[in-house]
Amino acid sequence: MKEITILSGKGGTGKTSITAAIASVAGNAVFCDNDVDAADLHLIFNPEIKETHTFFSGYKATIHDDACTRCGICYDHCRFDAIHYKEFGGLYVNHFQCEGCRLCERVCPSNAITSERYSNNHWFISETRFGKLVHAKMGPGEENSGKLVSEIRGQAKKIAKENGNDYVINDGPPGIGCAAISSVTGTNTVLLVIEPTQSGFHDIRRVIDLIESFSIPSFAVVNKFDINPEVTNEIESFLKEKNIPLLVRLPFDKHMVEAMVNGKTIVEYAPESEISQKIKEVWEKIK
Repeated sequence: MKEITILSGKGGTGKTSITAAIASVAGNAVFCDNDVDAADLHLIFNPEIKETHTFFSGYKATIHDDACTRCGICYDHCRFDAIHYKEFGGLYVNHFQCEGCRLCERVCPSNAITSERYSNNHWFISETRFGKLVHAKMGPGEENSGKLVSEIRGQAKKIAKENGNDYVINDGPPGIGCAAISSVTGTNTVLLVIEPTQSGFHDIRRVIDLIESFSIPSFAVVNKFDINPEVTNEIESFLKEKNIPLLVRLPFDKHMVEAMVNGKTIVEYAPESEISQKIKEVWEKIK
């Protein structure tokens, strides 16, 4: 069983659309949406959820007025400025600023502060027309996205081993944050989806630096290459310098937009289109 992670430097490159298109031709695979902060692979997969599990993220502190003596020790010690005085006396914790370190709970002399773990996050195992999908949903402002990615990747690999699947295919998050690092760690190979814009070029270089630190084999696809041929050429030169094989250059295709509107992959919606044929070529080269 091999694990393939598909990454991009920024949002809007077409990474998820290409992941879904690859799902149409991959065959015996389990799929995992690692973009837990803004998951959207399910919009195309239309999954039927079979299992729902709670993911407990970080701690949030609460000050209890009935026990609080207003001594202000917690206020003085909070390095995140999450504790504030109320207008008419007393103190409270702003949960959007609280980082869950629990120091206030430890220094409070009257034991007026307690912390509890947030459970506003869930992960799912679903059935789809392409195979099993493991995906998740985090609440706004929640933390430990990297830990959640590790959790669902582990579940996807477990399913693949139990069912004899050949591949786990991860739709990774954009950027180089905690979720991206967790998506890369231990994967067999990375497919980079690159947008030929200056921002896309800048951001993919940061992703490549991340991948190189893990010594993971990688391949690249330039999506919508014809919207900016000059930047496409710059990207191709950079990939050669980095010894990253460029598998194909995908053209801008209005059928891709139409496919998304209709909740289908480009391979399903326009199987004879140029981009569908090139997606099949990408998958054959990755295999």
